[in-house]
Amino acid sequence: MTPLAAIPSPTQGVWELGPFPVRAYALSIIAGIVAACWIAERRWVARGGHPGEVLDIAVWAVPFGILGGRLYHVVTTPQPYFGEGGDPLRALAIWEGGLGIWGAIALGGVGAWIACRRRGIPLPAFGDAIAPGLLVAQAIGRLGNWFNNELYGSPTDLPWALRVYEWDGGRAVLGADGQPVVAGLFHPAFLYELLWNLAAAAVVVWADRRFRLSHGRAFALYVALYCAGRFWIELLRIDPANTLLGIRLNVFTAAVVGLLAVAYLVWQRGRPREVIHPADGTGDGAGGDDDTAGTAGETAGEAPSSTDAPAVRRAGERSHDAPGQP
Repeated sequence: MTPLAAIPSPTQGVWELGPFPVRAYALSIIAGIVAACWIAERRWVARGGHPGEVLDIAVWAVPFGILGGRLYHVVTTPQPYFGEGGDPLRALAIWEGGLGIWGAIALGGVGAWIACRRRGIPLPAFGDAIAPGLLVAQAIGRLGNWFNNELYGSPTDLPWALRVYEWDGGRAVLGADGQPVVAGLFHPAFLYELLWNLAAAAVVVWADRRFRLSHGRAFALYVALYCAGRFWIELLRIDPANTLLGIRLNVFTAAVVGLLAVAYLVWQRGRPREVIHPADGTGDGAGGDDDTAGTAGETAGEAPSSTDAPAVRRAGERSHDAPGQP
């Protein structure tokens, strides 16, 4: 008999709508993308960007990101697809779950770079605008793991333990009594990551307002915070994964990527915020009221003069540190 003090898991993650299966995992990913675009749009306009540019960039970044996430998952977990008894065609079955955030951000960044280059937008500035939205999107996406009864940690009897069911084909396995078969009680790793991501998003917004982060520093802070959380959450997980020296591969990935993000933060410290569209004569916070800027997680400020704009836009050229910049 299982204790009542446990977080229940859904017993179904797929619903048939005529000939079309509706999957909670896919709906969670879509909802996360919508939330990220909405948050990024508000922040982008508050920083001096044009309305609609976020969606234009997302048209490139989202497909690249989904492809990158799937590639990372398949490459780092090839056994179900290319191992003994594996099915290579299942590597294309993205609707069954399996997206690696590392590959999604990496290849999604390539897509965003292509779109930004076509529109003459600095990629680091766009990354700063979208950073908190990505964390919110990842938090929403973790609900898909909950529906799939996956992404849990070691067994526990804590009051917030997650009740996980035996799972097959998008539904819980039923026992002889017609009730779902309980696999056990485990740490809700999906919930830990969800809450960590939301807290990290709040920290990024706060730091961006407090220190006026620019040139990719808000994005680097997002990466550093996410990697810090993912590091300890990966150590809790017990689902099958490839390892290196007996440690899950994603633990090493989180450590390396997180340290690189911190190094970038230090390298880029003290740089003033970019002018996104110099020809408009508008910069961060220009043309918007305080409420709009505040809602978007920004503080209003004066845009750099037009004479400074070309220098700010040229990649790789450093500006003088502004007084009072961290």
